[in-house]
Amino acid sequence: MAHIDYFFATLSPYAYLAGNRLEEIAAKHGATITYKPFDLISGFGRTGGQPPKDRHPSRQEYRAMELTRQAKKLGMPFKLQPAFWPTNGAPSSYAIIAAQAEGGDVGKLCQLIMHAVWAEDRDIAQDDVVRDCLAKAGFDPALADKGLLQGADTFARNLEEAVERGVFGAPFYIVDDGQKFWGQDRLEDLDLHLAGRL
Repeated sequence: MAHIDYFFATLSPYAYLAGNRLEEIAAKHGATITYKPFDLISGFGRTGGQPPKDRHPSRQEYRAMELTRQAKKLGMPFKLQPAFWPTNGAPSSYAIIAAQAEGGDVGKLCQLIMHAVWAEDRDIAQDDVVRDCLAKAGFDPALADKGLLQGADTFARNLEEAVERGVFGAPFYIVDDGQKFWGQDRLEDLDLHLAGRL
């Protein structure tokens, strides 16, 4: 059975645009997923990248065009300039880490959190927003308060692991055979790889 380590940031628009396709691909191939939210901005600084605000204007312009196009292509609601972005992604990441430890539909939780940012203009740094997403995904909202120390420790370790394993953006998928796929637009390739065609 294949396994996928999924490195992502809850504030990443491209991770949002991945929707539930990773989960569908994993189910199709009987693969398991470990969700590894990490501090993407710190990751940029350590792997030669730059936060969007620091990129050359031509890169910023292209990013805006590409995000809008991809959202239309996928039929997903999308706000290019959400009201609460950037914000602190750590609380939502801690909640995901705690939920994964409990067991349940972590993919759905991730999607709800990112939908809150990119489609609903909600601040995922706020406890009530995180609790609402937990509840809608079928988790105990109290997970927002439980395991904060473990969540912080795992979140920090996920960054170190990401850098060590060559992760430089999000979403980033690493299969247990070492194959890496960067970006929601590479999910088709991940699917083909798990099918033994790439």
